[in-house]
Amino acid sequence: MDPRTPVLVGAARVTQRYDDANRALEAVELMMQATDAAIHDAGSPRSLERVGLVLVPKGIWSYPDPGRLVGDRFGLHGARTVLAEVGILQQTLLSHAAEQIALGAIETALVVGGEAKYRSLRAAITATVAPESVQVAEPDELWLPADEILAGVEIERDLAVPAHQYAVIESALRHADGLSATAQRDRLGQLGASFAAVAAADPLAWDRSAPSAATITTASDVNRMVASPYTKLLCSQWNVDQAAALILTSVAEAERLGIARDRWVFPLAAAGSDAMIPLSCRANLHRSPATALAFAAALDHAGLRPSEINHLDLYSCFPAAVQVQAHELGIGLDRSLTVNGGMTFGGGPLNNAALQAVAAMVGVLRGDPGSTGLVTAVSGMLTKPAAGVWSTAEPAAPFRHVDVTDAARASTPTQPLDPDGTGPAIIVGATVLHDRGIPSRTVAVAEFADGRRTVAVDPDPQAAAERVELDLVGHEITIALAGRWG
Repeated sequence: MDPRTPVLVGAARVTQRYDDANRALEAVELMMQATDAAIHDAGSPRSLERVGLVLVPKGIWSYPDPGRLVGDRFGLHGARTVLAEVGILQQTLLSHAAEQIALGAIETALVVGGEAKYRSLRAAITATVAPESVQVAEPDELWLPADEILAGVEIERDLAVPAHQYAVIESALRHADGLSATAQRDRLGQLGASFAAVAAADPLAWDRSAPSAATITTASDVNRMVASPYTKLLCSQWNVDQAAALILTSVAEAERLGIARDRWVFPLAAAGSDAMIPLSCRANLHRSPATALAFAAALDHAGLRPSEINHLDLYSCFPAAVQVQAHELGIGLDRSLTVNGGMTFGGGPLNNAALQAVAAMVGVLRGDPGSTGLVTAVSGMLTKPAAGVWSTAEPAAPFRHVDVTDAARASTPTQPLDPDGTGPAIIVGATVLHDRGIPSRTVAVAEFADGRRTVAVDPDPQAAAERVELDLVGHEITIALAGRWG
């Protein structure tokens, strides 16, 4: 084996849950705690001895260079720091670390991220202060997305909230599969309950209550409807205090440090797309050619078929994302699709959930020597997909990250957006939005006869209430000025 082969040797997750915000650690302290746990997981106190990169995905905190704060705590004074803004796939950080190790540019990399949003929430509720460390610094590298995730008309007309957009995708999935409202609820409930069951067995999961399928899909005072058909328990839970840390190094360095072979997990391949195509422009709202291409490229380089993947973690911000990914991967919803309970029950820290999943996957693979695992990532509204393939078995080929951006852009049919369009149009995706659980308005992506698309809103709450269980896709509406209809 090439001594420059990248290998993950340390992985850790941490979860804290204190209703008293004064007892809770801030986000960067959680990252430090996770890093310390990853060192312990590697079995060598010297595992960060030659770190050349500290990479952090941006979260809901104000630190300009959290990688430096973490690095300073562990004496990584020669390491370069990277901060990846929201819109950069979390897999990109892992792939970059692996590539730099394989090239010999660095010996070791630390990828770490975390959130303390529950701490902030509890501080606001109890009128206490939850301070963050003050830092005056800039990262050595700031990674920014190449384009905007959302179209202007989506922001203006109630499609800026992720739950709203994914509910629109869900409506297109329902229509394509010819489901009744009851059948759709059953599918969503079964999917959610399967994720909840995995979380119940994970001591680091955020919600281990294992609600039933019926509980998940039934609106109540504690499980309000957000955007039909999504209740709160079908949405990502980002009010969490969680962090994850991953230590990647070279085989040569792992051997030098005497890190036990049973700690090693190899990144076999990865792939991703950076094509930023807003949802309302996509000809087929319920499909993702970019996802299909990324999955195929990663598996092809790893020499695997989908049926040969032993363990899966599909990025699970919302059920629509899971369903679309499963379809593009060519697998059914009846197999296990998560290793940590997903972003509702395992926990969905903003811009760090994929790192949490990889850390969980490492433990699963170590417990099943020779097996393979696929962890996926999503950025935006099912906009930018990625996949990473991992195994404890030695790789048959050098690690490679395949960029499928150009192919994804060429393979994704689009329709032009016309925010000012008026007249008759056909709904291609829609959802009823709820305020505090009460139907308030309907938002739709609609297409005119000449193929132009727009986003339209009907603000009538009575009409919204009447549409909650309807399949609105295919219905004709008449759009007036400023995207109003009804």
